[in-house]
Amino acid sequence: MIKTVYTIALASLIAMSITGCSEKESKPAEKPQVSFECKQDGALAPKWTCVPIVEGAYAGVGIAKKSAAGMGHMKRVALANGRSNLAQQINSQVKDKVETFTRTTGNGNDETVDQVTTAVSKQIAKVDLQGSKAIDAWTSPAGNLYLLVTVPESNVNTKVKDAVKTSFKNDNALWQQFQSKNALEELDKEFPSD
Repeated sequence: MIKTVYTIALASLIAMSITGCSEKESKPAEKPQVSFECKQDGALAPKWTCVPIVEGAYAGVGIAKKSAAGMGHMKRVALANGRSNLAQQINSQVKDKVETFTRTTGNGNDETVDQVTTAVSKQIAKVDLQGSKAIDAWTSPAGNLYLLVTVPESNVNTKVKDAVKTSFKNDNALWQQFQSKNALEELDKEFPSD
């Protein structure tokens, strides 16, 4: 009888240990959480510091490292960097839009179309970003200054349209193509100014 009790106790002990192991195995392993929040200088930051988007405006971020020259100097540096970012962004977008526009209105083998695109891109690169301004600021825990700099799309698009018209006027054949109803409608679609 002792042997039977001993066997039952041993069987119960084995059953409990197997049950205990299976409970541990049935729990799903916790996966590390991935954060997709905006971080700058190792800290959570406003979303615009990572993705500068402002409705109805071109937007860029200017950054100034912490400086012994003070906050006034940092603001000027961040604003200049933000405007530089805007100029590059606008130049790239305008070049893409103007190339698309000239392809739809120009002749495929006409070299002056390429010259017009280049001329417009150069004129737009010189746009002084009139009306650009900082609309938000954030200072990171490391002391770096982030500025959200914008310029209204309508300001830029009006200047782009003027530059395109001026460039096309320089070549009478292209200007006649440009004046066609379809060309004007396409230009307004590419560069809305209202």
